[in-house]
Amino acid sequence: MTFHPIAMLAATMALAAAAPGAALAQPFTDPAAIDAAVAGFTGASIGEPRGARGPVDRRLKLARCGVPLALEWYGRRQDTVRVACPDAGWHVFVAVDPVRSTAAKLAATPVVKRGDRVTVMVRGRGFTVSQGGEATADGAAGEWITVRMDGSREEVQARVERAGTLIIPALS
Repeated sequence: MTFHPIAMLAATMALAAAAPGAALAQPFTDPAAIDAAVAGFTGASIGEPRGARGPVDRRLKLARCGVPLALEWYGRRQDTVRVACPDAGWHVFVAVDPVRSTAAKLAATPVVKRGDRVTVMVRGRGFTVSQGGEATADGAAGEWITVRMDGSREEVQARVERAGTLIIPALS
């Protein structure tokens, strides 16, 4: 049996008309990718202190993001992460479980003290950038503190890696 090219085109058009949108289905951003980005940004998994309170709603149908997701803290208490796709024009807010336990805070021994000279490193795929700064708060390993960067009045949030070293995860 041989098919004529015009007959095949007509059949394709008929199928597209029978299922509108099926031929033009738009791919979506996988919510699991947002969960992974938030975990990388906060340094904690879902349900852990400083991690997302829960997974991103799997029913979300966000347009596929053609550029790396942009993540930033939202709010003064840093209990929310704003995840945005500048390319597709959407953003979502992910609630983070702040460390509230006084016992946990007392058990965590600060390895960085307010006023300490520290090195702040941004690590990404295949690169590391570092700059000096001054800790503006005490912090134990794994905690997020504010650092005043050298040569600037600007303060940034960084996660204490070890004594004298803080990390800002790069957006991937």
